[in-house]
Amino acid sequence: MPIATSSPAAPFQPPSTQGKPEIPEWDIPPATQADVEFAELHTIDLSLMDSEDPKVVDDLVQMVKKAIKEDGFLYVKNYGISVEQLHRQFAIAQYNHRNISEEDQERLLWHPETGVYSGYKRPYGWKREKQALDGIKHFNFYKPEFDDINRIPNCIHPFFDEITAFCNYMSKSVNRRLLTLLSRVLELDDDFIWRTAQSKEGPTGEGYFRHALFQPLASETKELSKGLRMHGHCDFGMLTLLFSVPVSSLQLWGNDEKWRYVKYEPGALVVNLGETLEILSGGHFKATRHRVFEPPEDQRTFERLSLVIFQSSIGDLMMQPAMESPLIQREGFVNYQGCFKEYKRFRDAGMPVPTNRQWREGQIKDGREVTDVVNNQVGKDRVEINGKLFSKREFFGMTVLLPV
Repeated sequence: MPIATSSPAAPFQPPSTQGKPEIPEWDIPPATQADVEFAELHTIDLSLMDSEDPKVVDDLVQMVKKAIKEDGFLYVKNYGISVEQLHRQFAIAQYNHRNISEEDQERLLWHPETGVYSGYKRPYGWKREKQALDGIKHFNFYKPEFDDINRIPNCIHPFFDEITAFCNYMSKSVNRRLLTLLSRVLELDDDFIWRTAQSKEGPTGEGYFRHALFQPLASETKELSKGLRMHGHCDFGMLTLLFSVPVSSLQLWGNDEKWRYVKYEPGALVVNLGETLEILSGGHFKATRHRVFEPPEDQRTFERLSLVIFQSSIGDLMMQPAMESPLIQREGFVNYQGCFKEYKRFRDAGMPVPTNRQWREGQIKDGREVTDVVNNQVGKDRVEINGKLFSKREFFGMTVLLPV
């Protein structure tokens, strides 16, 4: 049976730019020419969901099923946004980082200790207080930012309708279609995950949109971090929607326990699965282990601009497997995953598990610095397993082990 669609998905129709200030186009860095090993990822054509041929749709579902079991990452093409429309969003993000005033940086400074990344991140660590230089700047848009234009930098006020429309389309069209595919993998009705788990209020629900800028790695930062820009981690939400960029810094942890760069595919959407979906699927969906590392030698003088939409589940959701799934009923759980395995251990022992909001806010509050040479060593925040380094952290009594 094909995926139920009343009509083909409509393409993105952005607001007009007429009458707005002119801004520079995105300065697109060149792709690396270095001889590096890239991760081999599956690419899906999202427009195939509109096919009237049931076999075409089923083949798409089977490809998604294979990809999420193998690595939890997908390239997605033909999702409804053109390269030109996407580059406009990069131009706005570039303009934001180049023109945000010092007054707005202070006025909108984030406060991660509250459990959200809302607002402006200085290039000095993952706390409100200034830490060692890490060279990473953000502006994070949550629902309060979308509801109140005074919570965003003044320089991008004229373009905020474009940002809002973009996030609405990505969340309510692209994300929803992807969740439909994942519902089909679980052999449930098309809207199951969207209806029961996905937060929906506002352009990003309880998730957020990020303008991220990675400045070239300073020598003093590299000495502290050994080239690491962001720790190996899994995202804690549903789906993370990011857009392929030329500067190769994103790395994927493969089944052979090696880090590999993710290759630049112009215009492609890069999707990774979060821990909420891993738990909901009983371990059949693989939460993506990834990190950000310094790029190949020929790209180390370039800035890396990144756009990311973090989709979240309903905050009060008690994260548990979808036992209605015929796939889970037939094949049981997949217990090799760290996050799901810990959740299952707690549930089997009759112990309470955190809600989605508690899980995500706990991780945000406990953000760790790549420049922290005191704790980034074995015996502190790291352990060595079979000759490989892993970070070890505890949330609500559950141990999280992730490759460094």
